[in-house]
Amino acid sequence: MEQKTKEYANSAVGKFLEAHPDVETLEVVLTDLNGVYRGKWLPAAAANKVVEGKFKMPLTAVSPDIWGRDVPALCEKTGDGDGLCEAIGESIRPLPWLSRPTAQLFLQLNTEDGAPWGFDPRVVLKNVYARYRDKGLTPVCAPELEFCLFAEGRDGDGRPKLPSTRVNGDCRIGGQLYSNEVMQETAGLLHEIRETCELMSVPLDGLLKELAPGQYEINLHHVADPLQAADNAQLLKQVIKSIARKHGYIASFMAKPFGDRDGNGFHTHVSLLDDKGQNLFDDGTEKGSKTLRHAIAGLAEVMADSMLVFAPHFNSWRRLQLGVHGPLAPTWGYENRFVAMRIPNGECAARRIEHRIAGADANPYLSLAAILAGILHGMENGLQPGPPTEPGPGKPEAVLPDTWNAALAAFEESEFIRDYLGRDLQTALSEIKRVELREFAGAVSTLEYDSYLVLT
Repeated sequence: MEQKTKEYANSAVGKFLEAHPDVETLEVVLTDLNGVYRGKWLPAAAANKVVEGKFKMPLTAVSPDIWGRDVPALCEKTGDGDGLCEAIGESIRPLPWLSRPTAQLFLQLNTEDGAPWGFDPRVVLKNVYARYRDKGLTPVCAPELEFCLFAEGRDGDGRPKLPSTRVNGDCRIGGQLYSNEVMQETAGLLHEIRETCELMSVPLDGLLKELAPGQYEINLHHVADPLQAADNAQLLKQVIKSIARKHGYIASFMAKPFGDRDGNGFHTHVSLLDDKGQNLFDDGTEKGSKTLRHAIAGLAEVMADSMLVFAPHFNSWRRLQLGVHGPLAPTWGYENRFVAMRIPNGECAARRIEHRIAGADANPYLSLAAILAGILHGMENGLQPGPPTEPGPGKPEAVLPDTWNAALAAFEESEFIRDYLGRDLQTALSEIKRVELREFAGAVSTLEYDSYLVLT
């Protein structure tokens, strides 16, 4: 008991709570495979139990469907037994938007014998990251997230309501891209998001008004730790949603809220450092290094296999269509925002890949894991990409899966997914998405009633 007490006192959690004695509640959270928080509220006095590895959650806590229901096949696989939760001590942060003093702590789910649980998306990313560390390599990642602000409630058709602005009124045609005036109208909300991110050590970079009405983009600073980058993206989503709710808005990362307007993307900038801190994508030229081309080729080759990660929901596939910025093929190019992998201009030392496939509804841990695994696949196999796509019209030869069902089939059958992301992840995500797909397939839409109820 004495040793455990010392363990707690010397832990990041123990030191944080000692410095913040007013904290009443500890919110402990896992991120499930859909990117949704699952956890419990504990009295702060019980924090030692979590730090000392005595806190349990069911192994299926990270694998419900999007409605929070158990998936029968996965419950049967585990017997719905408990796992042990490992505290991610450095993740403890205040939750300033709550009325009572509360801190939040991220967890990792392990089996009873202490082995990392392969259904946990944080574990999936951690395993991919370990393969880089074994090679003396460090990925540097910077996520960008798009989201929409809606007024509270729904319209008569059940659709979200766009907020009216002084600049744009109720106009639904365009959202005044890069308009500072529109941002000024929501300045109180945006400033509180920035201030909350500072308080929670989320490294916020720029913020801009995006293309669609009510749509914004927030960028995060690059960090040399993919787990931290994913944590930051997950936290940013929580901050935006929570502060928006406080100001009377709904913040949504839904991939395609409206069929006739641009959707929300989750773009990730990635570079790669060697053990001396040198960027391996840089060879002193504007074209970049051989390693950069290996990385691009790897990402292109396995992009179809990974689409269930980048577009995991029924709605995700409405974003990936012709005529918008959602790429439809594993293309790449220099300073071209219509390809899947953009190589930005700028200083050679900052040479990087901007991966543009994922929607904002994607799980940050799984999205980063799939990207990093694709890069590693290209490097380990010495793959070479095709020529870069030049700006202008043209139809790419290779296309990605264009339906949720096709993406699921490619994911289930993929040796790449099994080898790099793990058989457990392949099994769990496939089962979840099969359940969700059946639910959507059985739902009759308003459009169907309008089309067929009377005329057929």
